[in-house]
Amino acid sequence: MSDEAQLHAEDERNRAVFRAGYVGIATNIALAGVKAFIGLAANSISVVLDAVNNLSDAISSIVTIIGTKFASAEADRDHPLGHGRIEYLAALTVAGLILWAGITSLIESAKIIAEPATPEYSLAALIVIAVTILVKIVLSRYVKSTGLRVKSTSLVAAGTDAGYDAIISASVLASAIFFTATGISLEAWLGLLIALFIIRSGIELITGTLNDILGKRTDAALSKDIKEAIKEEPQVLGAYDLYVFNYGPGLDYATVHVEIPDSMTAHEIDQLQRTITISIKKKFGIILTGIGIYAVSSGDPEIMAMREKVSKAVLAHEYALGVHGFFADLKGKEIAFDAVIDFSRDKREAVQELTGEIEKLYPGYTVRINPDCHVTD
Repeated sequence: MSDEAQLHAEDERNRAVFRAGYVGIATNIALAGVKAFIGLAANSISVVLDAVNNLSDAISSIVTIIGTKFASAEADRDHPLGHGRIEYLAALTVAGLILWAGITSLIESAKIIAEPATPEYSLAALIVIAVTILVKIVLSRYVKSTGLRVKSTSLVAAGTDAGYDAIISASVLASAIFFTATGISLEAWLGLLIALFIIRSGIELITGTLNDILGKRTDAALSKDIKEAIKEEPQVLGAYDLYVFNYGPGLDYATVHVEIPDSMTAHEIDQLQRTITISIKKKFGIILTGIGIYAVSSGDPEIMAMREKVSKAVLAHEYALGVHGFFADLKGKEIAFDAVIDFSRDKREAVQELTGEIEKLYPGYTVRINPDCHVTD
């Protein structure tokens, strides 16, 4: 993708987020007003709490728009990689608002349980509530599908919450119909369940957004596809140590190490690096900021045999997930390589154990093992 095409895609993305945000604000404010009127007129705590939830959704849409606006700001001296991560902060704020709405609803429901109130529903009120459910279902699908399409975490959160609202409103309607038919009010207890439901969704959204902020494991299929694409180049014998860094939706940078024959010239290596960088950007939209080199000695059978023997010894341990970057200096008596260590094992202890074993296999050699994290599959 060219720079011009990428800028156009970013503009289209922002317009889609703003459009979905404006629709969410208008719809939720209207629903909140209607439900608040019905709830107060019918003396229904569950309908009033549903209205409060819609109002919090409108605020969430405002936060989403503001967050996207700031996140789309151009890179500057202090933030050379842009401001994309602000969107995650916006999503975290939305999740916090959802949690706040749930806690508030829980408190109000508890008060009604302590001091019960009898609701009074009209047929018109029941019809309006049924209509609001359909509106929320449509809004949820629109906002969430837009969020997934443009990779907006805050929009996906807002769309998911709108889906929860439809379920909540449906339970409110069921409670109202049950009261009209039997005279038994489940208002306060339903309000309590609604509050717990909202709190749970808020906590889940906070957890998911914190994972985005902290940095989460790269999708296994994506990391595999990137490595396979790199290995399509004839000179590349292996691709390892892939690190993907995210600086906001659609802003991914990465580094990787590749094994190549030690016979390649500096000019050939430079050309290979440029080819790989362009290919990965075009196929995945990811910018490779660095490509490390492991030189493989394919012309010395003794070194190749050493590599095979060392790899077999290391991989005999369950915590050792891979060996690469093997280097051996026969004259200087030195062996060096990277070993991928599982998170379940202490790296320092693993390196000491492996170093001791390799030194026994090759007495007199200096063994240097670099422990790699199992960052990507």
